[in-house]
Amino acid sequence: MTVPDRTAHPGAEPAYSVVVPTVGRPELPRALRPLLAGADPAPAEIVVVDDRPAPGPPPPGTGHPAVRVLRSGGRGPACARDLGWRATRAPWVVFLDDDVVPDPDWCAALAADLAGAGDHVGGVQGRIEVPPPPGRRPTDAERGTLGLAGAAWITADMAYRRSALEAVDGFDRRFRRAYREDTDIALRVLDAGFTLVRGRRRCVHPVRDAGLWRSVAAQAGNADDVLMRRLHGRGWRDRVAEPPGRFRRHVAATAALGGAVAAGALAAAASSAADRRAAARRAADRRAHTAGLAVALLLLRSVSRTAALTAAATHPAARTTPRRAAGTAATAPAALAAPLILVLAAAALLLRPRRSPADADPAQAPTARRPLTGTRSAGRAAGAAASPRGRPVPGNRTARAAAALSVRALPAPAAAAAAAAAA
Repeated sequence: MTVPDRTAHPGAEPAYSVVVPTVGRPELPRALRPLLAGADPAPAEIVVVDDRPAPGPPPPGTGHPAVRVLRSGGRGPACARDLGWRATRAPWVVFLDDDVVPDPDWCAALAADLAGAGDHVGGVQGRIEVPPPPGRRPTDAERGTLGLAGAAWITADMAYRRSALEAVDGFDRRFRRAYREDTDIALRVLDAGFTLVRGRRRCVHPVRDAGLWRSVAAQAGNADDVLMRRLHGRGWRDRVAEPPGRFRRHVAATAALGGAVAAGALAAAASSAADRRAAARRAADRRAHTAGLAVALLLLRSVSRTAALTAAATHPAARTTPRRAAGTAATAPAALAAPLILVLAAAALLLRPRRSPADADPAQAPTARRPLTGTRSAGRAAGAAASPRGRPVPGNRTARAAAALSVRALPAPAAAAAAAAAA
C-alpha cells in the first residue's frame, strides 16, 4: 500500500510513521499507549525494533495488530533506528525512546508540528521533560539523563522528514551505545541543507534507576565524543549548543589506567628479572600518580566521581593483568619469537573494525598512542581481542586471538585500550 504524502496539501495532516527501538523495557506499553488509544491522527505505521541480543518473547505491549516488530540483534540503537525507518513508507518518521511517556494529546500536537514545518525543515524535535530523582543527588548516568531536557535534536522524540534521512543515508551504525548517534545524524542533516526546529508536543523521560557501576559504564561515552570530533571537527559541540565536554579531564584521570595495565603486563612478559623489577617500579609509580591525581580532581570537583573511580581501578588492574599476560605468553604458539602483550578491549570503545566487529584496532583509542611507545621496538606484540558483542575473549581462545593479532602486526603502539575495561 502506498502512503499518501499529505504534506503536498497546505493545512493537511502529514502522514507519519513511528519507530521505537527497544531492549524489552517494561515501560514500552506506556510509550505506545497514546499511539494506539484512538489517536487522531493515527500513525500510518508503528515499528518496534527489538534490539535484544538473543531471540526471546515479543517485547511487551507489541501484540496490537497495528504494531510491527523487527529484530536488530543487539547492535545498538543507531542500528535499530536505521533498520526501523527503512522499513517504513510515510513521508515523516518519528523516533521515540521505549521508556518515554508521551502526553495524551501527543499525536494531535505532533500533527500540528509537522503541518507547520516548511519544505526546508528536515526535522522537528519534541519537548522532553525529565523529573529529577527525589531526595538525593543524581548519579553520573542519571545526570546524563537529566541533561536530555535541554539537549538538541535527541531521538527520545524526534521527527525527521524521509527525504532528509535519505539524503544522509540514515544513522551511522558505528555508534553502538545510546549516546551521540542522534547528534551525529542531526549535524549531517544540517550539513545537507535542511533546518531543524523545535515543536510543541511533549514527552516525559523518566530518570532510570542507575547505580554506581552503571555510572562507571557511562564513562565509556567519551569514546563516542572522540568519534564525533573525528567526524564533525572540534566545533561540533557549539553547533548543538552544548557546553564544553570533560574529555580532557576524564583522560587525565583515567589514562593512567592504560599505562598501569601496560606496565604490569610488561612486568610479567619481561625476559629478565631486572626488566621485571624495572617494569614493576614503573607500574607502582603509575599507580601512585593516578591515586594522587584522582584525589586532587575530586577535591577540585572538576571531574565526576566515577571518572576518578575508574582511575582508582588502576591498582587492582595492574595486579591482575600481569597474570593474564603471563598466561597468554606461556600458551602462545612457539613460532612467535617475542612475548605477547594482550589487551582485551570492549567493542563499546567505538573503534573502527579492521576486518570484523571482533577485530578492532586499539591504536585508534585516544590513550593508545603514547603509553607503549617502546613496545614494538622491544620486540613485543600488542593488540586487542573482543567477541562480536564486545566482551573479552574467554578461556583458551585467548591465545589463538593473540596469535592472530600478532600475525596481522597491528600498528605500533597498539595498547592501552584497557582504559575502557570498566565499561
